[in-house]
Amino acid sequence: MRATLSSLSVNKMASYCLTVTRLRLALGTGARRFHVSAAFSAKAKVSMSRFEPDTSINYEKMHENINIVRSRLGRPLTLSEKIVYGHLDDPAGQDIERGRTYLRLRPDRVAMQDATAQMAMLQFISSGLPKVAVPSTIHCDHLIEAQIGGTEDLQRAKEVNEEVYNFLATAGAKYGVGFWKPGSGIIHQIILENYAYPGVMLIGTDSHTPNGGGLGAICIGVGGADAVDVMAGIPWELKCPKVIGVKLTGTLSGWTSPKDVILKVAGILTVKGGTGAIVEYHGPGVDSISCTGMATICNMGAEIGATTSVFPYNHRMKTYMEKTGRGEIASVADQFKEDLVPDNGCEYDQVVEINLSELKPHINGPFTPDLAHPVSEIGATAKKSGWPLEVKVGLIGSCTNSSYEDMGRAASLAKQALDKGLKCKAQFTVTPGSEQIRATIERDGYTKILSDVGGVVLANACGPCIGQWDRKDVKKGEKNTIVTSYNRNFTARNDANPATHAFVTSPEIVTAMAIAGTLDFNPETDYLTAANGEKFKLEPPTGDELPSRDFDPGQDTYQHPPAESSAVQVQVSPTSNRLQLLEPFDKWHGKDMEDMRVLIKVKGKCTTDHISAAGPWLKFRGHLDNISNNMLIGAVNTDNDAVNKVKNLLTGDFGGVPDVARHYKANGVNWVVVGDENYGEGSSREHAALEPRHLGGRAIIVKSFARIHETNLKKQGLLPLTFADPSDYDKIRPDDKISITGLKSFAPGKPLTAVIKHSDGSQVSISLNHTFNETQIDWFKAGSALNRMKELQ
Repeated sequence: MRATLSSLSVNKMASYCLTVTRLRLALGTGARRFHVSAAFSAKAKVSMSRFEPDTSINYEKMHENINIVRSRLGRPLTLSEKIVYGHLDDPAGQDIERGRTYLRLRPDRVAMQDATAQMAMLQFISSGLPKVAVPSTIHCDHLIEAQIGGTEDLQRAKEVNEEVYNFLATAGAKYGVGFWKPGSGIIHQIILENYAYPGVMLIGTDSHTPNGGGLGAICIGVGGADAVDVMAGIPWELKCPKVIGVKLTGTLSGWTSPKDVILKVAGILTVKGGTGAIVEYHGPGVDSISCTGMATICNMGAEIGATTSVFPYNHRMKTYMEKTGRGEIASVADQFKEDLVPDNGCEYDQVVEINLSELKPHINGPFTPDLAHPVSEIGATAKKSGWPLEVKVGLIGSCTNSSYEDMGRAASLAKQALDKGLKCKAQFTVTPGSEQIRATIERDGYTKILSDVGGVVLANACGPCIGQWDRKDVKKGEKNTIVTSYNRNFTARNDANPATHAFVTSPEIVTAMAIAGTLDFNPETDYLTAANGEKFKLEPPTGDELPSRDFDPGQDTYQHPPAESSAVQVQVSPTSNRLQLLEPFDKWHGKDMEDMRVLIKVKGKCTTDHISAAGPWLKFRGHLDNISNNMLIGAVNTDNDAVNKVKNLLTGDFGGVPDVARHYKANGVNWVVVGDENYGEGSSREHAALEPRHLGGRAIIVKSFARIHETNLKKQGLLPLTFADPSDYDKIRPDDKISITGLKSFAPGKPLTAVIKHSDGSQVSISLNHTFNETQIDWFKAGSALNRMKELQ
């Protein structure tokens, strides 16, 4: 399948940016009509070239579907049910049961970040389809490494990643996908500013896509293969979510911020408590939270395993849309408001109640985002646990907390410190979420204040949040503490140092702790010492929800796909070490899988960071063979409590996990991975599924899966299986051979059997459950979902 094609100049394609045209896209079933909206004010020029669906048509269709489903179910509907069921491909015939049935849905649009877009677009190219069937965008935010400062780091990224950016730009132009250039900002902030709106259903190839729920949207993180289905015009499958209600009462005030809501919820529900469910916030407390604050809460809902999170439509969302050039959408939303809030009397599968007036500032960590502590208690807990008290670095921004309000509240604290002659004792970094935020906070003076207090303003990108941080102040293995306003704090995630104790909290608390320099600083009660020796307390942070002078859009960083793209060519060099065209995976051979080796039996937490590390590995996200060299190198082996050290049962030698897997594959030996609870927690990265498949894996057998990862494994033709009895995990030894039987009669709801052969000649059989439906079984038999798609063309 490998081929080299010449590319069209990115500058030439940019001339198409402001093309305004009506397109009828007719790929496959369910073709839909969309248009480019030109009715935006000059002050919102970033939004002028948006490829936006006709919201009136979407709302009318959703309203019709909701009425059909409500009539069928005979009960009130939650908000999330309204939006999800409102996007059903067949509302009259679809079987609907929370937590059991698979829904066939028609999402409105697709968004991809540059690290995952590479594989998604490579898979779309492999499909053979000429154009995407729904509005889709690519966002360049993951490949920019934080090193010196925003301008320098962005320029370096453009040079280092030129080949990848050129591929994504030309692929976008060729197949009808909008392209947000490096420097434009983080995917989720761009979506909130431009594409999300109440009632829209969007899927994105990033686990924090639920950020859009702050604008009343159902935005769901998926793997690239799921995105390809939607871009191909195929109904997208999702297990009918349960609905967890979070009732908010009271009012936020003082040091308590929207971030504290999700930090508290994470402590209650844990990292897997939201699996298979949508978290729906409701109650009188909702109106005390800004639109971007609601987005913060929804964003970090990914850390509890939730399918997504959502807030009901209210005046905060309307004001935000008006400020971001989408007043016309808000006007239409007003007409359909009853469809954008929950029905009276609707029922939730579980309800959590939080009184915002009583909620205190929180900080979660280290090493897991659900280890929740009130800020007032973290000092004592840290001393008892032996966590370093000195805060080495405070980092604010990221897709979770980089709004105008966030930056304003942080700047209000920085200004108080400066007025007392103080600067940050810790290093301090600031990551604007978008070019629009960067330009606006620079115009309004926030940037200067944050810089004067000691902050370094980084590029409009993910940066340290995803491990793109060239950190120099500590050596690898040196125990230290950092505090961030990010969402995730897995071991070594931010700086590749497993000894870094990372804590997540609000931008306000990060800023206060960076000024004080210590983890045990409670700004509600503790004093600082001014330059003149005076003792003083920081006043609670303040900040405008939205800029009074409207947003400054900054530089235009969007490239619209041309109306005519037949002349556009996409380049993938056969000698590239960054990009590699895909070859189809082999089909199932029609028999049971016999005598597979256990590549690794994983101990404890195994996130997608453990399975396919980010950081320096991001540069290989478009090259499956090269990225596979990081497969499971962070997972702990039960055999020796070591990472990236497993026994090669063909040679008797120990080696790295990917090295042993490659040796097994070269010798025709299939293998399995055995894991613990919530396997594949974290990022949506489908590389964690592609790599095992590429290196000869056939099944992943664990106690339980995280939602996105389980789906990704199915999409690539692997068998994600769970122990019917979780204690059977203990029956598997690292030197066992495992056969999976029952595949000839593979059927939904019917368990498979694993025959475990021990090296002493004894054997035991155990039952393995699965969640495959008929369509997904066809993926397995074809070798992958992409193979099956091509079979059906």
